[in-house]
Amino acid sequence: MHLVAEVHGRWQGGAMQLTHLGHACLLVETDGARILLDPGVFSHGFEELTSLDAIVITHQHTDHVDVERLPLLLEANDGAQLLVEPETCADLLAAGIDATAFHPGDEVTAAGVPLRAIGGQHAVIHPDIPRVGNVGVLVGTAISDGGSGLLLHPGDSYAQTPTVDVLALPLWAPWSKVAEMVDFLRAVSPTVAVPIHESQLLPAGRGMYLGQAQRLGPEGTEVRDLAGAGPVDVL
Repeated sequence: MHLVAEVHGRWQGGAMQLTHLGHACLLVETDGARILLDPGVFSHGFEELTSLDAIVITHQHTDHVDVERLPLLLEANDGAQLLVEPETCADLLAAGIDATAFHPGDEVTAAGVPLRAIGGQHAVIHPDIPRVGNVGVLVGTAISDGGSGLLLHPGDSYAQTPTVDVLALPLWAPWSKVAEMVDFLRAVSPTVAVPIHESQLLPAGRGMYLGQAQRLGPEGTEVRDLAGAGPVDVL
């Protein structure tokens, strides 16, 4: 059964603070909620976090979910909801990790902040590689009013382009090329884009991709690099 939490009226989001914990992992703090997205094997320090309200995992690849460190994180945050893409959720349940399937279209609240799953499939890596499930995560959008979101973390996909204030932008991936990254950034056209999914790039390559996003992104969008910056107010 899909989860649909009751949300009344339009959510008016306030300020947002983000911490980039490496690769695709972001700690989102807004309106009193602490939400962790995609704690994977290339990310750092997330297992030390406490007082989380929700942990969301977009898909099963290890750079988005570290199954070995996840139990430590859950132990330190026993009140947090663990919301997981359905295929990945089945794997975690089989491994003895209690999780809730987060289907496309589902919406729940974390400390009063709406979280909605969108999309459904991982981007194509190669036609010979089977596609897996993938849910993008919208923070601060309500099904009941069709409102825009505060933040989008797309997981590994450029397919969904909702209106958001802040975009977690996959800067590089085996399934993408620069043209696709830039077209995705232009289609969403956020106020702020935060580069993610770039831990496997050498510094020179990372700088090149970051520069292309900054030069070719839409007018009015600030591409803000949070790597190593700690908690940063982005709105």
